[in-house]
Amino acid sequence: MNLKKSIREKALEVGFDVVGFADARSNERLESDLGHFLGEGRHGNMAWMAENTDRRTSPQGLWPDVRSVIVLGLNYGPAEPPSAALKRAGRGNISVYARGKDYHDLVKKRLKQIGRWLVEAENCEIKVFVDTAPVMEKPLAQKAGIGWQGKHTNLVSPDLGSWLFLGEIYTTLDLAPDAPTPDHCGTCRRCLDACPTGALTAPYQIDARRCISYLTIEQKDVIDEELALSMGNRIYGCDDCLDACPWNKFAIATREEAFYPRIELTAPRLADLSKLDDDNFRRFFSGSPIKRTGRERFVRNVLIAMANSGEKNLAGVIREKLDDPSPLVAETALWALSILEIEV
Repeated sequence: MNLKKSIREKALEVGFDVVGFADARSNERLESDLGHFLGEGRHGNMAWMAENTDRRTSPQGLWPDVRSVIVLGLNYGPAEPPSAALKRAGRGNISVYARGKDYHDLVKKRLKQIGRWLVEAENCEIKVFVDTAPVMEKPLAQKAGIGWQGKHTNLVSPDLGSWLFLGEIYTTLDLAPDAPTPDHCGTCRRCLDACPTGALTAPYQIDARRCISYLTIEQKDVIDEELALSMGNRIYGCDDCLDACPWNKFAIATREEAFYPRIELTAPRLADLSKLDDDNFRRFFSGSPIKRTGRERFVRNVLIAMANSGEKNLAGVIREKLDDPSPLVAETALWALSILEIEV
Protein backbone atom coordinates (compact mmCIF):
# COMPACT_ATOMS: atom_id res chain seq x y z
CA MET A 1 0.00 0.00 0.00
CA ASN A 2 2.90 2.36 0.69
CA LEU A 3 4.21 1.73 -2.83
CA LYS A 4 0.83 2.47 -4.36
CA LYS A 5 0.67 5.67 -2.34
CA SER A 6 4.14 6.65 -3.57
CA ILE A 7 3.20 5.95 -7.18
CA ARG A 8 0.04 7.97 -6.82
CA GLU A 9 1.94 10.89 -5.32
CA LYS A 10 4.56 10.71 -8.08
CA ALA A 11 1.87 10.69 -10.77
CA LEU A 12 0.22 13.78 -9.34
CA GLU A 13 3.63 15.43 -8.96
CA VAL A 14 4.49 15.04 -12.66
CA GLY A 15 1.10 16.44 -13.67
CA PHE A 16 -1.47 13.67 -13.98
CA ASP A 17 -4.90 14.34 -12.49
CA VAL A 18 -6.04 10.80 -11.65
CA VAL A 19 -4.37 7.42 -11.18
CA GLY A 20 -5.67 3.92 -10.55
CA PHE A 21 -4.43 0.33 -10.45
CA ALA A 22 -5.74 -2.77 -12.22
CA ASP A 23 -4.68 -6.40 -12.41
CA ALA A 24 -3.45 -7.81 -15.70
CA ARG A 25 -5.94 -10.65 -16.10
CA SER A 26 -7.94 -11.10 -19.29
CA ASN A 27 -11.61 -10.19 -19.49
CA GLU A 28 -13.88 -12.78 -21.09
CA ARG A 29 -16.79 -10.36 -21.47
CA LEU A 30 -14.49 -7.88 -23.18
CA GLU A 31 -13.39 -10.58 -25.60
CA SER A 32 -17.02 -11.41 -26.38
CA ASP A 33 -18.04 -7.76 -26.83
CA LEU A 34 -15.09 -7.00 -29.11
CA GLY A 35 -15.77 -10.11 -31.16
CA HIS A 36 -19.40 -9.07 -31.62
CA PHE A 37 -18.38 -5.51 -32.59
CA LEU A 38 -15.87 -6.75 -35.16
CA GLY A 39 -18.18 -9.48 -36.43
CA GLU A 40 -20.80 -6.90 -37.37
CA GLY A 41 -18.16 -4.78 -39.13
CA ARG A 42 -18.86 -1.78 -36.92
CA HIS A 43 -15.16 -0.88 -36.91
CA GLY A 44 -15.41 0.19 -40.56
CA ASN A 45 -12.05 0.42 -42.31
CA MET A 46 -10.06 0.43 -39.06
CA ALA A 47 -8.57 -2.95 -39.90
CA TRP A 48 -6.03 -2.64 -37.08
CA MET A 49 -8.84 -3.23 -34.56
CA ALA A 50 -9.31 -6.77 -35.87
CA GLU A 51 -5.59 -7.55 -35.53
CA ASN A 52 -4.01 -8.97 -32.39
CA THR A 53 -7.33 -9.27 -30.57
CA ASP A 54 -5.75 -11.58 -28.00
CA ARG A 55 -3.30 -8.82 -27.13
CA ARG A 56 -6.03 -6.19 -27.16
CA THR A 57 -8.30 -7.90 -24.64
CA SER A 58 -5.59 -9.08 -22.23
CA PRO A 59 -2.57 -7.15 -20.91
CA GLN A 60 -0.77 -10.47 -20.50
CA GLY A 61 -1.54 -11.29 -24.12
CA LEU A 62 0.41 -8.18 -25.07
CA TRP A 63 3.19 -8.75 -22.52
CA PRO A 64 3.22 -12.08 -20.66
CA ASP A 65 5.35 -10.73 -17.80
CA VAL A 66 2.99 -7.91 -16.80
CA ARG A 67 1.38 -8.27 -13.38
CA SER A 68 -0.26 -4.90 -12.85
CA VAL A 69 -1.44 -1.93 -14.90
CA ILE A 70 -1.19 1.65 -13.67
CA VAL A 71 -3.79 3.78 -15.47
CA LEU A 72 -3.32 7.53 -15.50
CA GLY A 73 -5.58 10.33 -16.67
CA LEU A 74 -4.89 13.91 -17.69
CA ASN A 75 -7.73 16.43 -17.77
CA TYR A 76 -8.26 18.42 -20.98
CA GLY A 77 -11.55 20.03 -20.00
CA PRO A 78 -12.53 23.06 -22.09
CA ALA A 79 -13.00 26.47 -20.48
CA GLU A 80 -15.94 27.23 -22.81
CA PRO A 81 -18.76 24.99 -24.07
CA PRO A 82 -17.36 22.97 -26.99
CA SER A 83 -20.54 23.49 -28.98
CA ALA A 84 -20.12 27.28 -29.18
CA ALA A 85 -18.99 27.22 -32.83
CA LEU A 86 -21.59 24.75 -34.11
CA LYS A 87 -24.02 27.44 -35.25
CA ARG A 88 -21.52 29.96 -36.63
CA ALA A 89 -22.04 30.22 -40.38
CA GLY A 90 -18.87 30.01 -42.41
CA ARG A 91 -16.90 28.65 -39.46
CA GLY A 92 -15.70 25.14 -38.62
CA ASN A 93 -15.93 23.20 -35.38
CA ILE A 94 -12.94 21.14 -34.23
CA SER A 95 -13.10 18.63 -31.39
CA VAL A 96 -11.80 20.00 -28.09
CA TYR A 97 -8.93 17.51 -27.85
CA ALA A 98 -7.49 18.64 -31.19
CA ARG A 99 -7.55 22.40 -30.62
CA GLY A 100 -4.27 22.38 -28.73
CA LYS A 101 -1.03 20.43 -29.08
CA ASP A 102 -0.94 16.69 -29.71
CA TYR A 103 -1.52 15.03 -26.34
CA HIS A 104 0.41 11.88 -27.23
CA ASP A 105 3.78 13.58 -26.78
CA LEU A 106 3.02 15.11 -23.39
CA VAL A 107 1.32 12.02 -21.93
CA LYS A 108 4.08 9.66 -23.08
CA LYS A 109 6.79 11.94 -21.73
CA ARG A 110 5.18 11.90 -18.30
CA LEU A 111 4.56 8.16 -18.38
CA LYS A 112 8.26 7.61 -19.09
CA GLN A 113 9.18 9.96 -16.27
CA ILE A 114 7.18 7.89 -13.79
CA GLY A 115 8.45 4.67 -15.37
CA ARG A 116 12.12 5.61 -14.97
CA TRP A 117 11.52 6.55 -11.35
CA LEU A 118 9.70 3.27 -10.69
CA VAL A 119 12.39 1.11 -12.32
CA GLU A 120 15.13 2.80 -10.31
CA ALA A 121 13.19 2.54 -7.05
CA GLU A 122 11.83 -1.00 -7.40
CA ASN A 123 14.13 -2.74 -9.90
CA CYS A 124 11.11 -3.77 -11.98
CA GLU A 125 10.27 -3.80 -15.68
CA ILE A 126 7.74 -1.48 -17.30
CA LYS A 127 6.18 -0.63 -20.65
CA VAL A 128 4.25 2.57 -21.33
CA PHE A 129 1.39 3.10 -23.77
CA VAL A 130 -0.68 5.98 -25.06
CA ASP A 131 -2.66 5.01 -28.17
CA THR A 132 0.39 3.22 -29.53
CA ALA A 133 -0.44 -0.46 -29.03
CA PRO A 134 -3.45 -2.79 -28.85
CA VAL A 135 -4.50 -1.58 -25.40
CA MET A 136 -8.19 -1.19 -24.55
CA GLU A 137 -7.77 1.87 -22.40
CA LYS A 138 -11.33 2.58 -21.34
CA PRO A 139 -12.11 -0.89 -19.91
CA LEU A 140 -8.76 -0.79 -18.08
CA ALA A 141 -9.58 2.67 -16.72
CA GLN A 142 -12.92 1.43 -15.41
CA LYS A 143 -11.23 -1.61 -13.89
CA ALA A 144 -8.70 0.70 -12.20
CA GLY A 145 -11.38 2.93 -10.68
CA ILE A 146 -10.73 5.97 -12.90
CA GLY A 147 -14.29 6.11 -14.22
CA TRP A 148 -16.85 4.03 -16.08
CA GLN A 149 -17.72 3.54 -19.73
CA GLY A 150 -20.93 5.44 -20.28
CA LYS A 151 -23.72 4.71 -22.71
CA HIS A 152 -21.72 6.63 -25.34
CA THR A 153 -18.89 4.06 -24.84
CA ASN A 154 -16.52 6.80 -23.64
CA LEU A 155 -15.07 7.09 -20.17
CA VAL A 156 -16.87 9.20 -17.58
CA SER A 157 -14.97 10.34 -14.50
CA PRO A 158 -17.09 10.98 -11.39
CA ASP A 159 -14.66 13.78 -10.53
CA LEU A 160 -13.81 15.34 -13.92
CA GLY A 161 -16.59 14.39 -16.30
CA SER A 162 -15.86 13.45 -19.91
CA TRP A 163 -12.54 15.11 -20.63
CA LEU A 164 -9.64 12.75 -19.88
CA PHE A 165 -6.62 11.63 -21.87
CA LEU A 166 -5.48 8.18 -20.76
CA GLY A 167 -2.11 6.47 -20.56
CA GLU A 168 -0.93 3.17 -19.09
CA ILE A 169 2.15 1.78 -17.39
CA TYR A 170 2.40 -2.01 -17.56
CA THR A 171 4.68 -3.33 -14.82
CA THR A 172 6.01 -6.60 -13.43
CA LEU A 173 5.20 -5.39 -9.92
CA ASP A 174 2.32 -7.01 -8.07
CA LEU A 175 0.18 -4.07 -7.00
CA ALA A 176 -3.18 -4.47 -5.29
CA PRO A 177 -5.90 -3.46 -7.75
CA ASP A 178 -8.32 -0.66 -6.95
CA ALA A 179 -12.04 -1.27 -6.91
CA PRO A 180 -13.68 -0.83 -10.34
CA THR A 181 -15.90 2.20 -10.81
CA PRO A 182 -19.62 1.30 -10.86
CA ASP A 183 -21.81 2.52 -13.71
CA HIS A 184 -23.72 5.68 -12.79
CA CYS A 185 -25.56 6.29 -16.08
CA GLY A 186 -28.89 5.10 -14.69
CA THR A 187 -31.82 5.87 -17.00
CA CYS A 188 -30.10 8.86 -18.63
CA ARG A 189 -29.82 8.77 -22.42
CA ARG A 190 -28.72 12.32 -23.19
CA CYS A 191 -25.62 11.15 -25.07
CA LEU A 192 -27.65 8.87 -27.35
CA ASP A 193 -30.13 11.63 -28.10
CA ALA A 194 -27.31 14.11 -28.81
CA CYS A 195 -25.55 12.07 -31.51
CA PRO A 196 -26.15 13.86 -34.85
CA THR A 197 -25.82 10.72 -36.99
CA GLY A 198 -27.35 8.01 -34.79
CA ALA A 199 -24.00 6.29 -34.32
CA LEU A 200 -25.03 5.26 -30.80
CA THR A 201 -27.36 2.49 -31.89
CA ALA A 202 -28.23 1.44 -28.33
CA PRO A 203 -26.89 2.13 -24.83
CA TYR A 204 -23.20 1.13 -24.71
CA GLN A 205 -23.23 0.30 -28.44
CA ILE A 206 -21.59 2.35 -31.20
CA ASP A 207 -21.36 1.89 -34.94
CA ALA A 208 -18.12 3.67 -35.81
CA ARG A 209 -19.17 3.85 -39.46
CA ARG A 210 -21.77 6.46 -38.51
CA CYS A 211 -19.68 8.36 -35.95
CA ILE A 212 -18.55 11.84 -37.02
CA SER A 213 -15.17 11.33 -35.37
CA TYR A 214 -14.65 8.26 -37.54
CA LEU A 215 -16.02 9.94 -40.65
CA THR A 216 -13.85 13.04 -40.38
CA ILE A 217 -10.65 11.27 -39.31
CA GLU A 218 -10.65 7.62 -40.41
CA GLN A 219 -12.96 7.57 -43.46
CA LYS A 220 -10.67 7.74 -46.46
CA ASP A 221 -13.09 8.24 -49.32
CA VAL A 222 -16.38 9.99 -50.08
CA ILE A 223 -18.78 10.27 -47.14
CA ASP A 224 -22.33 9.06 -47.70
CA GLU A 225 -24.67 11.99 -48.37
CA GLU A 226 -27.06 11.16 -45.54
CA LEU A 227 -24.22 11.25 -43.03
CA ALA A 228 -22.49 14.25 -44.62
CA LEU A 229 -25.66 16.32 -44.30
CA SER A 230 -25.78 15.46 -40.58
CA MET A 231 -22.20 16.56 -39.93
CA GLY A 232 -23.01 20.27 -39.79
CA ASN A 233 -19.76 22.21 -39.54
CA ARG A 234 -17.84 19.53 -37.63
CA ILE A 235 -14.61 19.32 -39.60
CA TYR A 236 -12.51 17.23 -37.22
CA GLY A 237 -14.05 14.99 -34.59
CA CYS A 238 -17.22 15.52 -32.59
CA ASP A 239 -17.88 16.24 -28.90
CA ASP A 240 -21.68 16.10 -28.86
CA CYS A 241 -22.10 12.89 -26.86
CA LEU A 242 -19.36 13.89 -24.41
CA ASP A 243 -20.73 17.39 -23.97
CA ALA A 244 -24.25 16.10 -23.31
CA CYS A 245 -23.24 14.06 -20.25
CA PRO A 246 -24.66 15.54 -17.01
CA TRP A 247 -21.58 14.39 -15.11
CA ASN A 248 -19.75 17.31 -16.71
CA LYS A 249 -21.11 19.41 -13.88
CA PHE A 250 -17.96 18.22 -12.12
CA ALA A 251 -15.68 19.04 -15.04
CA ILE A 252 -13.03 21.73 -14.65
CA ALA A 253 -10.99 23.58 -17.25
CA THR A 254 -7.57 22.08 -17.94
CA ARG A 255 -4.52 23.68 -16.37
CA GLU A 256 -2.21 22.30 -19.07
CA GLU A 257 -1.04 25.08 -21.36
CA ALA A 258 -0.36 22.51 -24.10
CA PHE A 259 -4.09 21.78 -24.22
CA TYR A 260 -5.20 25.40 -24.37
CA PRO A 261 -6.94 25.97 -27.72
CA ARG A 262 -5.04 27.71 -30.47
CA ILE A 263 -7.03 30.79 -31.38
CA GLU A 264 -6.84 29.89 -35.07
CA LEU A 265 -8.48 26.51 -34.33
CA THR A 266 -11.37 27.99 -32.37
CA ALA A 267 -14.16 28.48 -34.91
CA PRO A 268 -11.76 28.82 -37.89
CA ARG A 269 -12.97 30.29 -41.18
CA LEU A 270 -13.87 27.53 -43.61
CA ALA A 271 -12.81 29.59 -46.62
CA ASP A 272 -9.29 29.97 -45.22
CA LEU A 273 -8.94 26.26 -44.42
CA SER A 274 -10.11 25.21 -47.87
CA LYS A 275 -7.16 27.03 -49.46
CA LEU A 276 -4.46 25.01 -47.67
CA ASP A 277 -2.19 23.08 -50.00
CA ASP A 278 -0.13 20.13 -48.78
CA ASP A 279 2.85 22.16 -47.59
CA ASN A 280 0.76 24.79 -45.83
CA PHE A 281 -1.45 22.12 -44.28
CA ARG A 282 1.57 20.39 -42.75
CA ARG A 283 2.98 23.67 -41.47
CA PHE A 284 -0.34 24.93 -40.11
CA PHE A 285 -1.02 21.70 -38.22
CA SER A 286 2.52 20.97 -37.08
CA GLY A 287 2.35 19.55 -33.57
CA SER A 288 -1.40 18.96 -33.91
CA PRO A 289 -3.21 15.59 -34.02
CA ILE A 290 -5.05 16.92 -37.09
CA LYS A 291 -1.89 16.54 -39.16
CA ARG A 292 -2.19 12.74 -39.22
CA THR A 293 -5.48 12.92 -41.14
CA GLY A 294 -3.82 14.62 -44.07
CA ARG A 295 -4.83 17.56 -46.20
CA GLU A 296 -7.07 15.58 -48.59
CA ARG A 297 -9.51 14.29 -45.98
CA PHE A 298 -9.43 17.52 -44.01
CA VAL A 299 -10.34 19.71 -46.99
CA ARG A 300 -13.10 17.21 -47.86
CA ASN A 301 -14.52 17.82 -44.37
CA VAL A 302 -14.26 21.58 -44.83
CA LEU A 303 -16.17 21.40 -48.11
CA ILE A 304 -18.93 19.36 -46.46
CA ALA A 305 -19.19 22.02 -43.75
CA MET A 306 -19.46 24.68 -46.47
CA ALA A 307 -22.31 22.76 -48.09
CA ASN A 308 -24.09 22.44 -44.76
CA SER A 309 -23.67 26.14 -44.01
CA GLY A 310 -26.18 27.21 -46.63
CA GLU A 311 -23.86 30.15 -47.39
CA LYS A 312 -24.03 30.64 -51.16
CA ASN A 313 -21.30 33.28 -50.94
CA LEU A 314 -18.84 30.40 -50.42
CA ALA A 315 -19.47 29.18 -53.96
CA GLY A 316 -16.37 30.94 -55.28
CA VAL A 317 -13.91 29.17 -52.99
CA ILE A 318 -15.71 25.87 -53.51
CA ARG A 319 -15.38 26.26 -57.29
CA GLU A 320 -11.63 26.64 -56.86
CA LYS A 321 -11.54 23.04 -55.59
CA LEU A 322 -13.17 21.58 -58.71
CA ASP A 323 -9.71 21.38 -60.28
CA ASP A 324 -7.99 20.17 -57.13
CA PRO A 325 -5.32 17.50 -57.74
CA SER A 326 -7.13 15.28 -55.24
CA PRO A 327 -10.09 13.45 -56.83
CA LEU A 328 -11.69 13.22 -53.38
CA VAL A 329 -11.55 16.99 -52.89
CA ALA A 330 -12.76 17.73 -56.42
CA GLU A 331 -15.68 15.30 -56.12
CA THR A 332 -16.72 16.73 -52.75
CA ALA A 333 -16.54 20.26 -54.14
CA LEU A 334 -18.90 19.30 -56.96
CA TRP A 335 -21.30 17.76 -54.42
CA ALA A 336 -21.10 20.85 -52.17
CA LEU A 337 -22.11 23.11 -55.05
CA SER A 338 -25.10 20.88 -55.79
CA ILE A 339 -26.21 21.04 -52.17
CA LEU A 340 -25.97 24.83 -52.25
CA GLU A 341 -27.90 24.73 -55.55
CA ILE A 342 -25.10 26.51 -57.35
CA GLU A 343 -24.54 25.81 -61.04
CA VAL A 344 -21.07 24.61 -61.94
